[in-house]
Amino acid sequence: PQVCWLSPEQTAGKQKPYMYTQGQAVLNRSFFPGFDTPSVKCTYSATVKVPEGFTAVMSATSWEKQEDNTFVFKMSHPIPSYLIALAVGDIVSADVGPRSRVWAEPCLIEAAKKEYDGVIEEFLTVGEKLFGPYVWGRYDILFMPPSFPFGGMENPCLTFVTPCLLAGDRSLADVIIHEISHSWFGNLVTNATWGEFWLNEGFTMYAQRRISTEVYGLAYTCLEAATGRALLRQHMDNTGEDHPLNKLRVVIEPGFSLFLGVNPDDTYNETPYEKGYCFVSYLAHLVGDQSKFDAFLQAYVNRFKFQSITADDALGFFLEYFPELKEKGVDSIPGFEFDRWLNTPGWPPYLPDLSPGEQLMKPAEELAELWAANGLNMEAIKAVDITGWRTYQLVYFLDQVLQKSPLPEGNVERLSKMYPKISKAQNAELRLRWCQIVLKNNLEAEYSKVKDFLHSQGKQKYTLPLYRAMWGGSEAARALAMETFSATAPQLHVNVQNYVKKILGLE
Repeated sequence: PQVCWLSPEQTAGKQKPYMYTQGQAVLNRSFFPGFDTPSVKCTYSATVKVPEGFTAVMSATSWEKQEDNTFVFKMSHPIPSYLIALAVGDIVSADVGPRSRVWAEPCLIEAAKKEYDGVIEEFLTVGEKLFGPYVWGRYDILFMPPSFPFGGMENPCLTFVTPCLLAGDRSLADVIIHEISHSWFGNLVTNATWGEFWLNEGFTMYAQRRISTEVYGLAYTCLEAATGRALLRQHMDNTGEDHPLNKLRVVIEPGFSLFLGVNPDDTYNETPYEKGYCFVSYLAHLVGDQSKFDAFLQAYVNRFKFQSITADDALGFFLEYFPELKEKGVDSIPGFEFDRWLNTPGWPPYLPDLSPGEQLMKPAEELAELWAANGLNMEAIKAVDITGWRTYQLVYFLDQVLQKSPLPEGNVERLSKMYPKISKAQNAELRLRWCQIVLKNNLEAEYSKVKDFLHSQGKQKYTLPLYRAMWGGSEAARALAMETFSATAPQLHVNVQNYVKKILGLE
């Protein structure tokens, strides 16, 4: 299950086959013998021979090409097994910074270079200022074939990302900040078990939003965090707040039976990311001073680098670093006990203040109100200029419209005509929302956009919500789901195929 073999039609170039590996969470045991647990770290080396006309790349600190198309890789720092990754295909590279290059199929390389030239170095520099030295040497990005099911996989030295990030206008370039943040949180300091995945993701979300605040300002970051909070709300509404997966510390242990083990992949959801982010924000709130908390994060990385730790290690270090907080007993404030954060399912007891985002949210909320009205006030609508809105402000607006859908008859058609920037967008985050609005309003005239989007990529985060929306919609929407799935199934990752089959009752 770990090694994905793609036929030419699953690639962007459609000419040559492609192969990549995806180790997280426990799949690398099917690739090489090893201790496939994040609690063990080791260095590795590999010798990979590939046919002429193909290039091999790995998550390694050094690599050289020898004769007869053999590549030799070495990772000189200890890493957990899930971060060992290999890709082989018709891939080329282009430099985009002093320690960064982009890799992609030849047909995508120009777009990749244009989108990321100079961008990565800025993010890396801010990350180093906040969290300490970047230890991995290079930070390269490999743009995967469209069937890649994830947004990004933070393999050290070589992040694998979805080609959906190539929006053509740098409007999704900041998504890479999350993967860059993993260079410190996850790759350098790692959760010892997958039951405490929030240590990787909660700290990374917090780090991502710290970098984003430095680069884009607080208002924009709060707006992006509000989008994340809405996803958490949606997830908890879907599963029920008290679902055992809505705890930060998830029980994955098999108990006494060897046959009841839980696959950590099935526990993957918004909770470790967004509830984890709220917990780290709560720790920052207890400290009450951003620069002191930034200094703590640097000390935390320095203390645990190249190690795998538990939540108890992390929280113990926090109390040791701030003895005055330990003395106050901040770990057992009623309602906010650390133990409650870790072991009680449900909505986070503390939410960071996102009000600085209001200056961007308010106009988006008001505009959505106008579009949901029975008689459209076109004068008021035209008075709102959205040309300067960045991706997450538009996303926030579309999320509001989706919540208010179905809109009164004819409104969505008019909205579509009025904002081609949205309804004809190439930006995947906007396309997802637009497709959801089209389905919720049963706008059959634009069903082709849903079909095109699902044909163009196979990312799980975009694919599953659209199939759920189609399956929960009209007869025509269900027919569209069946038709689209039978046409695109071969280009989807096997996990995504299985999830879609479940939604469509094809199991």
